[in-house]
Amino acid sequence: MSVESLFLECACDKLRQYRDRIEFCVEKLSDDQIWSRGHENENAIGNLMLHLAGNVRQWIVSGLGGESDHRDRDGEFDARSRFGRAELVSRLRDTVDEAVAVIARLTTEQLERMYDIQIYRASGVEAVFHVVEHFSQHTGQIIFATKMLTGEDLAFYPELQRDGADAARAN
Repeated sequence: MSVESLFLECACDKLRQYRDRIEFCVEKLSDDQIWSRGHENENAIGNLMLHLAGNVRQWIVSGLGGESDHRDRDGEFDARSRFGRAELVSRLRDTVDEAVAVIARLTTEQLERMYDIQIYRASGVEAVFHVVEHFSQHTGQIIFATKMLTGEDLAFYPELQRDGADAARAN
């Protein structure tokens, strides 16, 4: 397997993993919690989900995939509870699925090519890396907010918990 194909496969896997973790989080929350914010200058989980869908669509589906770009970035942050959980999850899931399809079929030439996306000039590699990194950052924020709102341990790494690690060592 080439480094290029490993990179593309990893990018697709990470986007799906982060999306699934976000879905796991929002299933634990009420619509009010999804749209809650401590201060007006903070983003609600709903805003972050809209923002991620907009960013992924702009950078990957449009930027690398050639689809039309109709992003309303300000609207992603201005939204206040007009989207329910199901619509937010569907929008993010569909966008990630489209992006994964674009990323999976990128060629060496497309990865090396320079693109004008948003206000930036980036290679295909840089665009993919940017999107995965950006998605990761906001996934972490959503996980943190979910823990704060629920008080729950989300147990994404049960094998690393003390009991699980002790049991693994004992066997």
